[in-house]
This record gives sequence, C-alpha cells and structure tokens, in this order.
Amino acid sequence: MAGKGKGGRDGAPTIVLRREEAGGDGHHGGAWKVAYADFVTAMMAFFLLMWLLNATSDDQRRGLADYFAPANVLGRSATGSGEPFGGTTPNSDGAMVSDNGAIRIEQGRAPVRLDIEDDGPSDAPPETAPPAPPQPAGEAPAQAALARPPQPPGEAAPEVAPPAPHPAGTTPADPPAGAAALGEAALRAELARREAHAFEQAAAEIRAAVREDPALADLGRQLLVEQVPEGLRIQLLDAERQAMFAVGNAAPNERARALLAKVAAVAARLPNGLAIAGHTDASPFRGDARSNWELSAERANAVRRLLLEAGIAEGRLQSVAGHADRMPLLPEAPMAAANRRVAITLLRSTPGTGPGAAPGSGPAAAP
Repeated sequence: MAGKGKGGRDGAPTIVLRREEAGGDGHHGGAWKVAYADFVTAMMAFFLLMWLLNATSDDQRRGLADYFAPANVLGRSATGSGEPFGGTTPNSDGAMVSDNGAIRIEQGRAPVRLDIEDDGPSDAPPETAPPAPPQPAGEAPAQAALARPPQPPGEAAPEVAPPAPHPAGTTPADPPAGAAALGEAALRAELARREAHAFEQAAAEIRAAVREDPALADLGRQLLVEQVPEGLRIQLLDAERQAMFAVGNAAPNERARALLAKVAAVAARLPNGLAIAGHTDASPFRGDARSNWELSAERANAVRRLLLEAGIAEGRLQSVAGHADRMPLLPEAPMAAANRRVAITLLRSTPGTGPGAAPGSGPAAAP
C-alpha cells in the first residue's frame, strides 16, 4: 500500500489562488483644476474685452482704463465722474492734474550758515552785491532796514542816512508847469477834430437820404444842415407854397414826418445830445388866447415825440424850447416863410471848439 505524498492527502499538490480586486490609481492632486480654471477665466476676460471694445465709445473706454489703472494713487476711487461709463477721467482736458505724478517732493536749499571765523586777511577780492533797482521815494529806507542783516549781540548797528529832503512845494518827478495844460489842450483839439469829421459825414448822409427819396427830393431846398459853434444844426424850413406845418397848427404834415424820419435815422447813430427849438414868423395870432410862444413850443414838442418814436433815446434830449419870432432866420424879412422852422441841433461834446467859437467860450443856446 502506497503512503501519502507531500502534497496532500492523496499526494496531489496544493494550489493557492490569490485574487486581487481591481481598484483605481493612486491620488494625483488637483493642479489641473487650477490650470483649467485659469484658462476659463482668461477666455471669459478675452470675450468680455471683445464685447467692451465693440459696445463702448472712446470716452467710455478711457474711463474704463482709468478705473482699472487710476492716475491718482491717493484716491483709488477717483474716475473723473465716479462711474466707469461716465466718460470723464482725471486725464481729460481741464482736469487739475500734474504730469509729474500725484506726489511730488521738492527738496529746498539748506540755509547758508555764516559761522566762518575770520582767520586774517584773504587774497580773494571782496564780493560786491549787484546794484539794486531804483526805489520810489519813501520806500527805500524801509526796504533797506528790512534787507540789513542782523547784527551780533553787543555790536552797534550801522546808521542809515535819511534821504535828502526835496525843496518845498516840489516832488521828485514834477512835470514841467505847462505840460499838463498842453496835453489837455491837444486832447481837446483832437476830440473836436474827430467830432467835426463825424458831423460832416452825418450831414452828407442826411442830404443823400433826402435826395435819393423821390417823394422828398423837392424838399432839399427846405432842409438846412450846417455846423455851428453849438454843434450840427438841422433846420426844417417852410416855403411859400409848401409848409411843414399847417397854419396855426402844431402837428407836422406827412412830408415833414418823412423828412424827420430821415434825420432821426442818422442822428440815432451818433452819441451826442440833442436840442430842439421851434420858431415862427412875426405874424400875430388873432385874439389873446394863443401866441407864437405857445405855437413854437408845441411844434418843438411835437418834433420831440417823433424823434422818440424813431428810436432816439430820451436821455439824449438836452432842451426843448419855443422861441416864437425872436430869432428869425431872415431878420430883414420877419414875415418870410423861412422864419417858420424847427431846428434840431446835435450838441458838441467839447463845447467852444466848433467853427466861429471864441476861445474859452462855453455852450450857447441853439437857435
């Protein structure tokens, strides 16, 4: 009988089966997640940038750029208008910023110390101060006292001599005695010359305006424009068969109104004052109810109202008067129609400088 083998009961070998369960690989970390998140963030920022470039204007893009990179390091929230899309930044025109940065430090000069001891005479020539500009009288002593360096203790300050007094009744820069008078006289003469030239132009414009109007061309002989010592006098005269006013009436007729409109258009462009005077002939009124005084004053006042309606400022009117028959244009013919007139005078701003004026004469009443 055979015995048992090494391997088992019946001598068969023992087989050991090892089974390992399938499992995942070991842990490799999450670095790839961080890289993927960075990639997605970059792509989102890129597409956001593309959208902003397409949907915003130049001013808005300038505001966005300053929002992310502010120019003022002391105020990170300063974006010009306070909003990203405000469109104004600290770099816009007119902003109070400096191109040297928000913070600028300047180092001043250190004060010079004058504590060098005098060891003896020096071969270097003494330094001389540059000459000071001339100072007005009365200021030099005070400025000299301020500019003088402080004296060491125990040493007397040098005395400053006072300025030499000027002769009584004079000043350091008195002009010659007649210089002011000559300058004023020359100025008055120049102003009078310019004013006379302006009056000549105004007279020519009035004559031309009447001459060029077919309805008023025949009234040229009833218009008298001349320069007198008082200024430029414009007179509207009556004619034998062509009156400016109805007999005994203060209201001007239509032709007189049209002629006054031409005169007012030119007078309105000059700044001179105005004087209006009414005149009549020597024909007396019947009865005692009215006289030439009332009639002449009423005609002057009617002309005043027409000038104001034409645009003449009321502040320019200096006088409105009626002279009746006391100042006739033709003294040898007191009943002549030409004595019935209205005179408008543009007064001179420099009285006494016109033609025929006596030296030093003042303004006279306009006839």
